[in-house]
Amino acid sequence: MNVVATVIALGLFVFGMWVMSIAPEVAGFQAATFFSGILAVSLSLAIPFHLLGRADD
Repeated sequence: MNVVATVIALGLFVFGMWVMSIAPEVAGFQAATFFSGILAVSLSLAIPFHLLGRADD
């Protein structure tokens, strides 16, 4: 479970950073694209904080 959650979190983090980096190139949807990147990075950080922290109990 820990390995799967870590891989998913890492993938979401990289995807979110990529989405934020292409936001200036998206015509008309820069803010929405950047905000979705922020959400992806936030979710990638929430996975280890909430799920993996409880796995040690």
